Amino acid sequence: MKPRRVVGLSRGYEEMDGANVPRPPGSTATAAPTSSAGGAEQNGDRNGAAGGTMLTAAGAGAPEFELASVSVVPDDTYTVTQAVNALGFGWFQVKLSLCVGLCWMADSMEMTILSVLGPALHCDWGITRYQQALVTTVVFLGMMLSSTFWGHLSDRYGRKPALTLCGVLLFLYGLLSSVAPSFGWLLLLRGLVGFAIGCVPQSVTLYAEFLPTKQRAKCVVLLDCFWALGACFEVALALAVTPNLGWRWLLGLSAAPLFIFAIITPWLPESARYHVTSGQSDKALNTLEQIAKDNRRPMLLGRLVVEGPSGSRGSFKALLGSSLRRTTLLLWFIWMSCAFCYYGLVLMSTELFGGKNKTIVDGDEPGMIDCQPLATTDYMDLLWTTLAEFPGIFATIYVIERFGRKKTMALQFLFYAGCVLMITVTEVRVFLTIILFMARGVIAGLFQAAYVYTPEVYPTALRSVGVGGCSALARLGAMATPYIAQVLFQSSIWSAVSVYGIFAACASVACMLLPYETRGADLAH
Repeated sequence: MKPRRVVGLSRGYEEMDGANVPRPPGSTATAAPTSSAGGAEQNGDRNGAAGGTMLTAAGAGAPEFELASVSVVPDDTYTVTQAVNALGFGWFQVKLSLCVGLCWMADSMEMTILSVLGPALHCDWGITRYQQALVTTVVFLGMMLSSTFWGHLSDRYGRKPALTLCGVLLFLYGLLSSVAPSFGWLLLLRGLVGFAIGCVPQSVTLYAEFLPTKQRAKCVVLLDCFWALGACFEVALALAVTPNLGWRWLLGLSAAPLFIFAIITPWLPESARYHVTSGQSDKALNTLEQIAKDNRRPMLLGRLVVEGPSGSRGSFKALLGSSLRRTTLLLWFIWMSCAFCYYGLVLMSTELFGGKNKTIVDGDEPGMIDCQPLATTDYMDLLWTTLAEFPGIFATIYVIERFGRKKTMALQFLFYAGCVLMITVTEVRVFLTIILFMARGVIAGLFQAAYVYTPEVYPTALRSVGVGGCSALARLGAMATPYIAQVLFQSSIWSAVSVYGIFAACASVACMLLPYETRGADLAH
């Protein structure tokens, strides 16, 4: 049969003779039964595999034939969710995973370096404990101030332009930080680094919108492998560079992955959901056709339609509307607690290991300043605790699909609280390393579980600004944590770990109070 162009169908679609065309009077057609509810997709396999639909014309000896080149959905229409589910997971998602993973790896390196940079500046420039905490705080301040900005930019102009600008700025400010002439300049440049990092969560939004429902949670959680890889690489780089070349070379070399990410961002795909909700259906079709080509799947036949009400794109006020207010407020507290606990544990690990190596050096201020350079054994212990993120990731993948997002996050917060309280029980280095290993693994998985749940619970029109708002509140928690993990920890270990335990317990309750469980749900509204 010769394919022919059909008038009235979307551009770029061809139809086989006898399919979806008017039939002579008295003839009928039957198809494999499918259920439809306004075109909404609730099952990734509902559209059927290519060639799985059989049309049979009534009449004597009418031949059966199989449509082996297209997939058919009810009413000749389909949504982006239906298309992504039908086209499945393939080479397109693999390429996107590597690009987004590199972004996360670069972000992780810029975050991990904070635990090494503070002690190095403390010895090199003689800064006080409060100034050391300020180096960390100013990065998260930049991230908090920029999160909603990047969210608005992504929802109005697209995820791809925002990530491209983010990659360029992040590399530029990261490289300039390595040549900062004074403490004031370093603070300014690290704050600008934080401003650029505020866009990184939008890469998760882009990634999640291209994932089929069945693979979405596992793939988003697996992104944390790149985060853990970046953290491990940064610790290894610090071990090789800092003792001989100093912290400036460490900052400069740590910007290398950012340079690579800035180069590849022009090849990132734009979100098909963004194009549809912004009225650019032709561009969305081009993206979906590229997915079909890369994944070697047949393109769906029919007309692409908007999935659910579009609403007001990028409206921060809508996050606090009657239908989303409770979810938004609870998620803000959960994200704030998650960042507060995660980065607190990272900084406390350095304090616990580095505190064994106190020496006295001359400082710029009157008097003597205690210097705590990290030794090789300290870096190795930090590397071991960082490696804990890998088993934490895989455990989260299993638990999150078996028990759901809410229960998983609640249990992880409780387990973290128990681990940090055990820090005060022993001073034996081996047992301390094991405790930090378990706590680091569970809090890393928890952070990624939050990244799975948040894009799922917000509608497409508000997804980027919703993730951006949560990220902003997370940075607020991260801004406060240096004063607990680095300042209060020096005077009272028990007081510091008690603060983290209380926050984790309260966040566990907040997880159970979330009104929606998104396990198995589509990103359809």
